[in-house]
Amino acid sequence: MATTDPMLNETLLLLGGAVLAAPIFKKLGLGTVLGYLAAGIVIGPILRLINDPQEVLHVSELGVVFLLFIIGLELKPSRLWQMRGDIFVLGTAQVVLSGFALTGLAWLAGLSSWQGSIIAGFGLALSSTAFALQILADNGEANTAYGRRSFSVLLFQDLAIVPLLALVTLLGSGETETSSFFRDFAVAAAAVALLVLAGRYLLTPMFQVIARTGAREVMLAAALLVVLGSAIIMQLAGLSMAMGAFLAGVMLAESSYRHELEADIEPFRGLLLAMFFIAVGLSLELGAILDNLLLILLGVPAFMIVKALVLYGLSRLWGSTHEDAASIAALLPQGGEFGFVLFTTAVAAGLLTPATSSLLIASVTLSMALTPLGAALTRRFLVREEREELAEDFDGAGADVLMVGFSRFGQIAAQILLAGGSDVTVIDDSADRIRQASTFGFRIYFGDGTRREVLVAAGIERAKIVAVCTQKPEITDRVVNMIRTEFPDVRLFVRSYDRIHSLSLRAREVEYELRETLESGLLFGRKMLEGLGTAESQASEIGDDIRRRDEERLQIQAAEGISAGQHMLHTRPVRPEPLMKPKRAPVLDPRDAAEQADTL
Repeated sequence: MATTDPMLNETLLLLGGAVLAAPIFKKLGLGTVLGYLAAGIVIGPILRLINDPQEVLHVSELGVVFLLFIIGLELKPSRLWQMRGDIFVLGTAQVVLSGFALTGLAWLAGLSSWQGSIIAGFGLALSSTAFALQILADNGEANTAYGRRSFSVLLFQDLAIVPLLALVTLLGSGETETSSFFRDFAVAAAAVALLVLAGRYLLTPMFQVIARTGAREVMLAAALLVVLGSAIIMQLAGLSMAMGAFLAGVMLAESSYRHELEADIEPFRGLLLAMFFIAVGLSLELGAILDNLLLILLGVPAFMIVKALVLYGLSRLWGSTHEDAASIAALLPQGGEFGFVLFTTAVAAGLLTPATSSLLIASVTLSMALTPLGAALTRRFLVREEREELAEDFDGAGADVLMVGFSRFGQIAAQILLAGGSDVTVIDDSADRIRQASTFGFRIYFGDGTRREVLVAAGIERAKIVAVCTQKPEITDRVVNMIRTEFPDVRLFVRSYDRIHSLSLRAREVEYELRETLESGLLFGRKMLEGLGTAESQASEIGDDIRRRDEERLQIQAAEGISAGQHMLHTRPVRPEPLMKPKRAPVLDPRDAAEQADTL
């Protein structure tokens, strides 16, 4: 009898657990994160269907890497500079104060020597980037004031892993290795500088070349290469992979290819991050928890309360409202995934025993599991006086108008919008058009407007109007149909190809459509009349009347069909003729006019 690959079996278990648990916990109002954790606990520690959770955890950590890359894409360097106070002042204060407070707690609990207590304390001071950001995303609060401040603290914690790992080396050797520390710092700084230079001068030209090929799979491969390559470079330099991916995202935040990259990476981010949460549940050591049940039941709430109090106090001192400070304290009290790395390194350096490390890892995992519940309870009982407005952290998503297609028609319309003071996000799938437009000061992004995920990344959910200005009617129809299906409440303004296309668009209830040649043809005819000696005012009146009669005709055809008025063919022949006969001639009825111009 044939057997299946164990890896395939484990993959099916993980996917099945995610598919079953996420909808159930979402329906119960507990959030998808807790659902993934529960699935991992059932599959691993309870049923023991997967025996090597660390392998799953190692692979699924790429979800955190992709998450930080997408966050980086949404933060321009200028925006990151504005956050420097939250990152380096509030972040530093949180790590230092929480670290020393938890060091004292670990020392009083008798977990280890004073050196080991320092590593335990500062390891527990680090929070989980993956858990916190996923909770913010699930609740749509990533761009709130408390969400941005929470992210700033998390970002500094990711940076703090470098000196903390150096601290393990110093405490483990028992002597000050100053030269080694500065050497490691210089290597890390050089790696960051290399990544910044590559992002500034190499990535955008590379994507321009790839975009010209028109091969979406190559663009996807390039996106994965950038994320994973930057992550590996940072890891080799002693920094976290997530930090490398974040820097790569920041370097591409002002690129025209940002929305397409975000749309390509998002499915991998979501799936791998779900696997990460499941892997955390898999790695929960129920035996270690049961053996040290009293210590964990007292210790985990104790260190979470200490962190929460420090976070609340510092946030209030730094200017946060009571509601925001409480939300930050409820979001970041747990231990983080970088604690796993720190505790494992400390065991190798002889600062912690394997038993103590397992106890700390189990405590961190349990604190992660408790965080979604704590955040949910805080939201339930914390009354905000008014809903906080979402801030726009980057160009593009959040603009008043999202324009799909940037040919000549769209360029003219965009100039009107920009001159009127409206922000416009433009996406187009032509790399040459993007490059040409940039020379005239337009900022457009590379992306396929027929893809839902590209439109979401470009900010369709926040746009007041979506303008579809694509050239080919079949592409326009695909965009309109997809938007009408996925975003039925969006206001659609659409460029129409001809009369029949206008009628089909009206049938799909677009708010406004305009044939691409109508206004230019009317103006051209009016100018010819003036050239023949007709007064400008009279020519203008004639043009306005033609426009009115054309609209009346369209309304009749929209109600009765394209052949409306064809019954007149049985009473008299109809010749091709204008909507208005020459001067002094009787005016045609709208039903009889333009019988031969139905497709104009």
